[in-house]
Amino acid sequence: MSAGRLVLLATSPRVPPGLLSRDAWSALAGADVVLAADPEDSQVIALLDDGIAVQPLDVDTPQERARALVTAAAGEEIVWVGSVDGDPGLSDAVAGEVSRLEDAPEVEVLVGSWDTPGGRLLDAVAVMDRLRAPGGCAWVAAQDHASLAPFVAEEAREVTEALEAVVAEPDDVDRREDLTDELGDLLFQVLFHARVAADHAEAPFDVDDVAAALVDKLVRRNPHVFGDVQAETLEEIEAQWQEIKAQERADRDQR
Repeated sequence: MSAGRLVLLATSPRVPPGLLSRDAWSALAGADVVLAADPEDSQVIALLDDGIAVQPLDVDTPQERARALVTAAAGEEIVWVGSVDGDPGLSDAVAGEVSRLEDAPEVEVLVGSWDTPGGRLLDAVAVMDRLRAPGGCAWVAAQDHASLAPFVAEEAREVTEALEAVVAEPDDVDRREDLTDELGDLLFQVLFHARVAADHAEAPFDVDDVAAALVDKLVRRNPHVFGDVQAETLEEIEAQWQEIKAQERADRDQR
C-alpha cells in the first residue's frame, strides 16, 4: 500500500466560494476523499454544487483533526477543505503526526485562492457592521456624525504627527508601525461615518458610495492616466488638477 497523500487546501474567506485555482480543482477532482469540518460552510456548498462530494469530519481540536486526517490518508489521496478560520494549529499538528510514522503520507499545503489587494478592507467593513448592528457595541450604536466629528480631527492630527516622525526617520520600524496604526484609526472614522450615514432615513449612503465617489474623482482628475489628455511634467499635472477642481467647484455652485 502506498503511503498516501494529504492535501490541506487553504482558501481566502474574502474570495467568493468556488473561485479556486486550477491546481485546487485538479486536487479536488483527483482525490479519493474530500473532507471538511462544516458541511454548511459556503466553500463546501459551492463544491457540492459543482459535483465534488465532500464528507464531514466531526472532530474538535487540531490534534484530533490532524490524527484523523493523517490516518485517512494512509493509502488514499485526501483533500482537506480548510475552515473559514484558517485552521489555527492544524499544520503544526499534522507535522507532529507524520513525524511519528515510518511510512507517513505526503503532505502538501495547497493555496486555492489568494486575497486581492485591499481584501482586508472587506474585513474592516464587516467588523464595523458587526459593531453597529443589534447585539453589537452599545457605544458604537449610540454615535452619530456630531458625536464623532471631534474624533476625526483628533485622528487626523495623530496621523500628521506620525507622518512627521516617519519623514524625520523614514527607516525607523517603530515609527512606521505607529503610522500604520494611526492610519488605521483614521480609516475607522471613515468607515464609522459611512456606517452611520447608511442608517439615515432620508438620504442614506454607505461605504461603497464613498469608495465610488473617490474612484470617480480620481479618474476625472487624472485624464492623463485614464483619458487621452497629455500632461507629462509635474507642473502640467498640477495645473490640470487645479483646473479640474475649479471646474468642479463652478459646476457645484450652479446647482
